[in-house]
Amino acid sequence: MVASELITYDIPPLKVSDSGTKALDWMEEFKTSSLPVVNGNKYVGLIDESDILDRNDSDETIEAYNLNFQRPLGFQNQHLFEIIGIMSENDIMVLPIVDSNEHYLGLITSETIVKEFSKAVSVNNAGSIITLEVNLRDYSLAEIAKMVESDEAKILSSFITSHSNSNKLEVTLKINKTDISRILHTFERFNYVVTASYNESEYHKDLQDRYDEFMRFLNP
Repeated sequence: MVASELITYDIPPLKVSDSGTKALDWMEEFKTSSLPVVNGNKYVGLIDESDILDRNDSDETIEAYNLNFQRPLGFQNQHLFEIIGIMSENDIMVLPIVDSNEHYLGLITSETIVKEFSKAVSVNNAGSIITLEVNLRDYSLAEIAKMVESDEAKILSSFITSHSNSNKLEVTLKINKTDISRILHTFERFNYVVTASYNESEYHKDLQDRYDEFMRFLNP
């Protein structure tokens, strides 16, 4: 999944000739605190609500504000995970997407990211979750997959969480079975530390609660 497939065109960019008042009106309409600004088809940067409110006259044009724009951006061929990293690093809810010449193409919202990431980690597929703690030097996804498949199960998705100043990894697996007792026993037999496990009903209830809470945050 690359950025060009995630672009939404429902939120238009502002022009440098637009007024601060128009920018505030659009931010309220689209429920966002920042919007991209373009000059022709060239991406200029993000303007934040505070950039406008700090001015004495919101009827001035954006160009007249003479701002030092923040310029977070993603390129159309970047992967979903790279886009998530950029948005997280810049602490933004919308990310402008450009081509190789930095011509504005559209933007990606955090809401779209949540929905697409849930697909990437097989949220809607029936199964269970297992979280393992492994030493970095001992980590082998092939070995882990072999243990899972020994019980005629499959890994639908996996991701790794590392922590600074630690030689351990947290490996989270989505398995396509609801009864994982034998898989858990296998991991324990081979000295893997199982830090958490959830069957389908527990997992989906917890995930749905978290998703609903996050969506309420995005759409107050």
